[in-house]
Amino acid sequence: MSATRTMSLNAFLMATGHHVAAWRDPASRADGGLDFEHYRQLARTAQRGCLDAIFLSDTLAMLPGNLGAVSRMARTEHFEPLTLLGALAAVTERIGLVATVTTSYNDPAAVARSFASLERLSGARSGWNLVTSSNAQEAPNFGRAQHFDHAARYQRAQAFLAEVRKYWQREGVAPVQVLAGASPAGCAFAAAHAEVVFTAQPDLVAAQAFYRDLKARASAAGRDPAQVKVMPGVLPIVAATHDEAWAKYEALQARVLPEVGLSLLGDIAGGTDLSTADLDGPLPALPSTESGVSRRELLINVARAEGLSIRQLYLRMATARGHWVVIGEPGEVADQLEHWFRSEAADGFNVMPATLPGGLDDFVDTVVPLLQARGLFRQRYQGTTLREHLGLSAPPSHPYPQEAGRHG
Repeated sequence: MSATRTMSLNAFLMATGHHVAAWRDPASRADGGLDFEHYRQLARTAQRGCLDAIFLSDTLAMLPGNLGAVSRMARTEHFEPLTLLGALAAVTERIGLVATVTTSYNDPAAVARSFASLERLSGARSGWNLVTSSNAQEAPNFGRAQHFDHAARYQRAQAFLAEVRKYWQREGVAPVQVLAGASPAGCAFAAAHAEVVFTAQPDLVAAQAFYRDLKARASAAGRDPAQVKVMPGVLPIVAATHDEAWAKYEALQARVLPEVGLSLLGDIAGGTDLSTADLDGPLPALPSTESGVSRRELLINVARAEGLSIRQLYLRMATARGHWVVIGEPGEVADQLEHWFRSEAADGFNVMPATLPGGLDDFVDTVVPLLQARGLFRQRYQGTTLREHLGLSAPPSHPYPQEAGRHG
């Protein structure tokens, strides 16, 4: 491993925070999803910490679940990501700006133009997280009786990406390409096309296996594996002492409403209704789904490996939806991130604050300085573009070959 290898850090912003009960924490902004000043402050905090980018996710439908549960999540009302990032481009100077846009229910020309505009507005700080829509409830919003099946979504994504890339090449822009699929089709697509890969890995062994596999796939596709940055999600809960950090975590867990936990679990399970299941019994057999395949498999694997009841499982998912959770004082958190990084489980991390703004403040003010002192993270920006922050070269001058996206 190169002695100069340093990690990438991204701030994944979700309105009030990633913990499903974050909006009930007295220090969180329960109305943050529709407050531009809230996001402006978060973006400035991330930039103060010299983070590579901020990232906004999106879905083109209401979250799955009954209205009673969805109305108690504080995640249903938020700005459209590209619009918000355009506004944030005007009040930041260095931080990268990454948004999710689906290929399943959009037009390639519109997406290409939107990101080209953001790239120019921001001074080449934009990135596109390409998804194929895990939320099946998007289908009726676009006149379809049912969602595209999994294979069809990736076939559509391949053609969609090729069109977008041709437009960008004509216009001379190069937003960073982000992908997040972890199914076999998703991994093949990422190995051929991604420059950054967001992934959910709950433990070190799984993360190392995913890292090795994706880098090998990229090499087999004729790409430089160093130009594919693997960034697992991590939810850090940080406090001055180990005990205080765990007290923070336990306070959040105590605020999880059962109907919200069940709704979240059903969503991750692919839209399965678990409302009549025994909360203290095991997870029942789940039907197949055309929604998020990889996250559903992660859920099943965790439940089986640890023998968790439905109640225990939804409390586990309420924290970070299957992503890695690290709890402790700043040194403990920095130690864990360093261990994963040096163990080649990650090139960096998609940091998911449990609460906002406090969770991001804690990470930037107490963990980032430790990583900087250890030579693991930059102390100041060396460039002005997102590509420079990530250490990425310019993309190829030709459109991505069709062969690279086939999944057999």
